[in-house]
Amino acid sequence: MGLKAISDGKLAVLLCLGTRLEVQIQKGVSVSSAGSVQIHWYIMTSPFTDDATRRFFESHRFFGLEPDQFFFVHQRGVKKGGEGVGLSAHIEGYASCRSPSFSKELYLVFQKMVAKAPDGNGGVYSALKSSRLLEDMATRGIKYVDCYGVDNALVRVADPTFLGYFIDKGVASAAKVVRKAYPQEKVGVFVRRGKGGPLTVVEYSELDSSLASAINQQTGRLRFCWSNVCLHMFSLDFLNQVANGLEKDSIYHLAEKKIPSIHGHTMGLKLEQFIFDAFPYAPSTALFEVLREEEFAPVKNANGSNYDTPDSARLLVLRLHSRWVVAAGGFLTHSVPLYATGVEVSPLCSFAGENLEAICRGRTFHAPCEITF
Repeated sequence: MGLKAISDGKLAVLLCLGTRLEVQIQKGVSVSSAGSVQIHWYIMTSPFTDDATRRFFESHRFFGLEPDQFFFVHQRGVKKGGEGVGLSAHIEGYASCRSPSFSKELYLVFQKMVAKAPDGNGGVYSALKSSRLLEDMATRGIKYVDCYGVDNALVRVADPTFLGYFIDKGVASAAKVVRKAYPQEKVGVFVRRGKGGPLTVVEYSELDSSLASAINQQTGRLRFCWSNVCLHMFSLDFLNQVANGLEKDSIYHLAEKKIPSIHGHTMGLKLEQFIFDAFPYAPSTALFEVLREEEFAPVKNANGSNYDTPDSARLLVLRLHSRWVVAAGGFLTHSVPLYATGVEVSPLCSFAGENLEAICRGRTFHAPCEITF
């Protein structure tokens, strides 16, 4: 069912890049590695990352896809050329210095330029509306939109199994979830607001520590165990409803982050919108559990940090692909500990570990190496 919808051109892919440019550049290959299928990619960039992202795809010749399969959506925020976006009712990532009184003193990025940021990945809805790309999707016959964030090296772009599940359930929205690893893991969790209420996401910074540690006595698992890892599926009809309605009922989240200023980076408070803010408006939502080791390799911090770095995500990819090779009858040798290396399987060979027997059975591969078509 999912493959048929993809082959019929009914699926679009929506990538939310965010502002971590150094992460995006390293992971650009995974953005467009779904083979030769005719899927249209809609990529939301920020003012800080737009130029470099476009150049990256152009320099790599769009990884074998056609340039007209890519559409860049510009997120609202600071304009180029040193001119700040005017303060508006939407606030658009207003950054204030941190103080008990939430001071209204503003930081300056440059002289006469207020430090403001893009409005979070929840700004994708207004960006799609203002760019008229939702109308563009409709004219192309697109019915479903696969949305994901750039900060996951194991994302399965345009997953036909997930799409088939979504179509079969007949829902307006769906999300892949993984079980929370430990109570204080920095991931949002799905909750139901009241008896029979809508499914929504509570961000880790907004979840009380006692609730984060609460145990479901019947299952023995965490009461709130389904992690949101920004792997979402929406119907185009629902995206239209959200884009036209959410702006009038905006939700903002308070986040403490480093803010660039003329005095260097400093901690400050930002107001952001999140893409999961749309879930409470969906008439129906389905959750699809996947295995963490197969589909979640987060990149949240720079190399040198203790966890969720580009290096740690790379190792998770290599380990998964090594398991694929062994399952397909292959053998691995290595001159360094296997936990520190592995093999990478080109997406032109396999999407999720399938069809590798003809390539791997009876063969020995010396890690690290890449298995190509």
